[in-house]
Amino acid sequence: MGCASVRKCPPEPRRYSQAIGVPGNRPPSRTRLQRGDLRAAWIEHAAEWIAWARVPGHDSYPTFHRDLFLPLVPAPGRRTLDVGCGEGRLSHDLTQLGHTVIGIDRSPMMVEAARTAYPEIAFEEADAAALSFPDASFDCVVAFMSLQDTEDLDAVIRECGRVLSEGGRLCFAIVHPLNSAGWFEEPTADAAFVIEGSYLNESFYEDSLARDGLTMTFVSKHRPLSSYADALAQAGFLIERIGEPSVPDDAAEGRTRRWQRVPLFWHCRAVKLSIATSPRSSD
Repeated sequence: MGCASVRKCPPEPRRYSQAIGVPGNRPPSRTRLQRGDLRAAWIEHAAEWIAWARVPGHDSYPTFHRDLFLPLVPAPGRRTLDVGCGEGRLSHDLTQLGHTVIGIDRSPMMVEAARTAYPEIAFEEADAAALSFPDASFDCVVAFMSLQDTEDLDAVIRECGRVLSEGGRLCFAIVHPLNSAGWFEEPTADAAFVIEGSYLNESFYEDSLARDGLTMTFVSKHRPLSSYADALAQAGFLIERIGEPSVPDDAAEGRTRRWQRVPLFWHCRAVKLSIATSPRSSD
């Protein structure tokens, strides 16, 4: 599966680093925050994100991340839920692969943008920690780059498990916790990667950058991998596959080659167990 399998693929974007050095561009910078309101941040920056995501080459999704993530998703079944669907591009690509998709997001502007761009897909404004769907109403839930932006991870994972049928899959991608805990000291390919604070403690952070006249601010929460694993186990999931993809050679250039040594993202596919075999039933 990949771009060849997704009909109506977008035009080939420029490489990640090609725009660096153009006047008005600003490389990514990170600020550690004492606290964060993730919902408010994404509502505040929704317009920035829609503009950013709709311009080719402004993020990793069309460049390489989509094609590394989609093989994790099982074949189409009854219904697929896209949690944190944003402006709708993943929902669209899943639909092109044969999935019947419902996309949800807590930003009204994101939902409106998704509906406008892809009117054939059902999009709803919803809180992933309190879904309105009946139990066992989906056989696949996808959360692409959204779980690090939710306040109550345990509740969201629990709700994903509730709406999944037995044997259903939860597939998600997040900012790799190594990435969210640390930073490269220099923009060179062989730069040292440093964690100045704590990998193990949860924390909030803000990443900001500018490219070709567009700016984007991401406010997210760092959690160690054990937080995700514990949330999955408590909700009755068994992890069956993980991925730590590097930036492919054809997408890496200059400063982005350092991300061939440390993973940008973490991928996970987990299966919902029956009540009789779930980890909680043996406690």
